[in-house]
Formats: sequence, C-alpha cells, structure tokens
Amino acid sequence: MRLGDLNGKDIINLSKGVKLGIVGNCDLLIDENSGKIEYLLIPSKRSRFFSLGEKNYMRISWNSIRKIGPDAVILDVDDFNLER
Repeated sequence: MRLGDLNGKDIINLSKGVKLGIVGNCDLLIDENSGKIEYLLIPSKRSRFFSLGEKNYMRISWNSIRKIGPDAVILDVDDFNLER
C-alpha cells in the first residue's frame, strides 16, 4: 500500500468507538535511520493547522493500528497510551 492510498480515510479508535480525524490532515513521524513510520500526529479539534497557534496534536504509535480498510484506519488506543 502506498502512503497516498491512506489519504482521506477516517481514523477510528476501536476502544472508544470515536473518530479521531482523517489521515489526510495528519503528519507522520518517521525514524530517519530506518525509514519506518513511528507515529501518527493527529491535530486536535481545537487547532486544524499545525502552523497556526499552538501545536496541539495527539501522538499515536504506528503499532496501534489494527486494520486498514477501504474507508477507515482502525486503531486500538486507550486513554493511557494516547499522548497529547
């Protein structure tokens, strides 16, 4: 799967059943040495753009992804593992 194929998919948290955002609005944190994606950086609902105002985002480990479907990316993250 290409990174562009993820664009526009909803990000759903399985443990809470809530939509966290859309992949196209996220940034990725990539390890410079290995080239692997480490985290999804999802902007909080208070700040739509990273460049304006405070940089409020949720940092979610790439390992939290359980399934990538045709319309959504399903995560399994509880409140304790969700970094803000």
